[in-house]
Amino acid sequence: MKIVVVVGGVGGARFLLGVKAALGMAPEGASESGHEVTALVNTGDDVWMHGLRICPDLDTCMYTLGGGIDKERGWGHSGETWVVKEELAAYGAEPSWFGLGDKDIATHLIRSRMLRAGYPLSAVTEALCDRWQPGVRLLPMSDDRVETHVVIDDPEQDGQQKAVHFQEWWVRYRAEPKAHSIVAVGADEAKPAPGVLDAIEDADAVLFAPSNPVVSVGTVLGVPGVRDALRKTSAGVVGVSPIIGGKALRGMADACLTAIGVETSAEAVGRHYGSRKDGGVLDGWLIAEGETADVPGVTVRDVPLLMSDVDATAAMARAALELAGAPVD
Repeated sequence: MKIVVVVGGVGGARFLLGVKAALGMAPEGASESGHEVTALVNTGDDVWMHGLRICPDLDTCMYTLGGGIDKERGWGHSGETWVVKEELAAYGAEPSWFGLGDKDIATHLIRSRMLRAGYPLSAVTEALCDRWQPGVRLLPMSDDRVETHVVIDDPEQDGQQKAVHFQEWWVRYRAEPKAHSIVAVGADEAKPAPGVLDAIEDADAVLFAPSNPVVSVGTVLGVPGVRDALRKTSAGVVGVSPIIGGKALRGMADACLTAIGVETSAEAVGRHYGSRKDGGVLDGWLIAEGETADVPGVTVRDVPLLMSDVDATAAMARAALELAGAPVD
């Protein structure tokens, strides 16, 4: 089968491990299989730091599927060291709130050098994956520069607002200042990366990982042409709720949902995505076991959603594929 998965970072990467396991593929690294998995990865979190282009979601997926992720943190290299970070701090170099590990910097150096040489991000990502062999085709949502910015209450100026890069709000401020709006700058003019629309058109199933519905999945959907492709594909489109018991499964998705006026509940997020029958993007919606949700035009099914290990995540992926009309034997 040909499976497309729309993903963000940590949660999306872990879900991809489950998808691979559900299809009988080795969770980490490349493996022989008759199945093809394509991950459409959010790049709205990307940012320039210290002259390097950082792509957090792409790298988290690449390291996780390639067996090089720090499993305790869920991001960055395993066995990482921080000598360069310490030296930058000694110089007083800003931004000091975003740390780059020594091993991780090598990835960013290669990416930045290739981008400056004129290679598109999709080609750079393919080259980087040649080392890690993730066993999944990782496609950035676009080769064009898209960066998510957030208008927040200024922590330094009472009563004032300011626009900051998503990474500053998320990492530096831990999403604590109230967000008034979230904008994917450049998304309106961006084009899907080569292969993105073809992958959706040719898919047997399209899954939305339990990633942030605003700044991960939502940013991918914001690239012109992606929503139309999802509405036209013959594949079933099924999303997995990132909300369990009214709380975000991971991270601070609740703060993002509040910023766009969506309640932090599985039902509200499902309605936010909407039914393909009514101009939305979903056919099916998986919610946590024992919960209920009314999403008009969408088939809702409750299953265990905690990604406690690869086996549990594989069971979740199998349920999503079955709901999408592409059951795994």
